[in-house]
This record gives sequence, structure tokens and C-alpha cells, in this order.
Amino acid sequence: MKAGKVKLIAVTTAALVLATTAVSSSQAATKPAPFSAGTVKIALVQNSGAGDYFQQWTNGAKKQATAIGIDMQIYDAQADNAKQATDMETAIGSGVKAIIVDHGNADTMCPGINKAIDAGIPVVVYDVDIRACAPRAVFTSQSDELLAAAVLAQAVKDLGKTKTVGYVNVLGIAPLDRRHIVWEKTKKAQKWTQKFFVGKFTNSVATDNAQLVDAALKANPKISAIFAPYDELAKGAISAVYQNKLQSKIKIYGIDISNADIELMTKVGSPWTATAGTDPNAIGAGVVRVMALKIAGEQKTNEVSFPGVLITAKFLKANKIKNMDDLRAKLPALSMSKAASAAWIPAVKF
Repeated sequence: MKAGKVKLIAVTTAALVLATTAVSSSQAATKPAPFSAGTVKIALVQNSGAGDYFQQWTNGAKKQATAIGIDMQIYDAQADNAKQATDMETAIGSGVKAIIVDHGNADTMCPGINKAIDAGIPVVVYDVDIRACAPRAVFTSQSDELLAAAVLAQAVKDLGKTKTVGYVNVLGIAPLDRRHIVWEKTKKAQKWTQKFFVGKFTNSVATDNAQLVDAALKANPKISAIFAPYDELAKGAISAVYQNKLQSKIKIYGIDISNADIELMTKVGSPWTATAGTDPNAIGAGVVRVMALKIAGEQKTNEVSFPGVLITAKFLKANKIKNMDDLRAKLPALSMSKAASAAWIPAVKF
């Protein structure tokens, strides 16, 4: 891919199904049951982290829920797996029609997910790989493998072979595990030498990982690039690079995009060279639409994957993009308004 260009990533794997439900125009004004009878109550059992990604995701989910006629009560464990499991139990007993699980740990959440489904409460899960332990739930995700492949293809073009690199990631989290697999394959194919691998997930991801990367850079300053496949990890890496005055020597490649990310990428002299992602607002809205279709009996598959785009710093600067609104204007495909939708589901804007 040429630097400065943006290429839509197509989902080609059969298992990654982008569900779109077609409804005839004669049915467009008619909501199916139970939405035809009034407001439907659901729960969002969330395990958010730091940064504006989760804020935007939840904003999109709220807007889409309101537009459909869903009363969505929100539980947020904020990086506490045990609390999320307790929140799930509370949601099951609260009389909701359905539950969305956003992020978290499969081992922690699968018992509650199966309990809900046994009780007749459908569950849609985002970015927790429950396919082995709770296959009756609907699994939704970004296409993490394709996002990682897109940004690492840009890194390969920029760097070439046999470079020394650093890596910042946290294993045991489903989307980061999927991105890790692509990193390992790319690193091997390009004969890159990985000088360090650090990372931890906390409620202050960027700040805490800045300290880890700072120590790693002091021990290994002569590297060409860092791959940090989550924007809060990338922010931590960037902070450490600036602290060590290596921004002119090290390129950073991340995943995810937000207002804060755009500001960092477009800063003069920024080492953040490229990222790949979806609009978090659109993803949150899309997951709610999947749930609405499930409740209405129109969601026919148990896997939905949302495609993303490659975004380079060069593209952002060339198009004078300052925030997500600017980016959506240049890339309307980010809205994904037709993904996992139906004629009776109103589109929302962010």
C-alpha cells in the first residue's frame, strides 16, 4: 500500500461474517416484536480501560440503542475481571431481555454468558473470544488479524528486512492475542530482531506502559520501530520515545484511531507513522444493531466481523484531518451504517 493512501480492508474469511439483513421497503416502517410493543430493556456488561476509545464505543452504543427504542443499563468493571463477573450476575437477575458483553476475559465471563443463555437471555459479545466456551452467544469483533496485517504491511514497506524492533503488547486479551499472531508471522518473515517485549493492562495503560517502554529503550536505544497494537499502548510507547529523544529515529505502528490518536499522529515530528482501525462509535452502534437483530429473531449467524482501514500520518496531514469528524468526512465507510442492519433500524450519526 502506498503511504498516504487509505485502503478499505475486505473481510474474505468465511468465518468472519459481516451480517446485513435486507428487509423490503413495505416492511420498513414496521418494527418487529418485541420492539413493536415499546421499549426493550437490555444490559451492557462492560470492562473498559483508559482512553477515549471506550468512551466513543459507549457513545455509539447509547445513540444506536436510543434510536432503536432500547433502554440500555450499563455496568462497567473498568479493568476488574472479578467485578465484571459480578456485574454479569446482576444483569442476569435484573429482568433484561438481552445482554451485551463488551471486552473482558473469556475464562471469567463464559460461565455467566452460558447461565444467561440457559435462562433464555440472548448474549452478544464484543472482543471476548468465547467461541470455544460459549458457542451459543453471538461473537462480534473487529477483524483484528486484518487490521494488524494492514498496518504491518505499511511497516514492512517503510522499514524493509532485518531491522531491530521493539514490541509492546499484553497477551491474554482476545483482540491483542489475534494481533500478536500476525506480528509473530511478520517478524519472522522479515527477519526482524525483537529487542524487547513489554506491556501490561491496567486502568492507566498509557502511563504505566510509558514506564516499561522507557526502561526498555534505555537498554535498547538502537531500534528502528515499535509495534504497539492498541492505541493506549502506542501512546505509552510514544511518551517513552519522546522522553528518550528518539522520535527522529524510531517509527511507531499502532492499531485503533480516536481524536487523541489523530492529534498525536499529526503532531510535527511525531513518531506515530501508521495505524489501522475502525470508528469506535460505529463499532458500538454496530454491536447494538446485532443485538437488536438477535432479539427480533433476524440475526442468523453467530459471528459478525467489522472491517477497518489503514490510516497513515501522511494521509492525515495531507488532508488536514484534526479529529474523527474530519476523518469520517474523508472516509464515509467508517460509519458502517449498513453493517448488521435492517430497514426498521434507524441509522445514527456521531
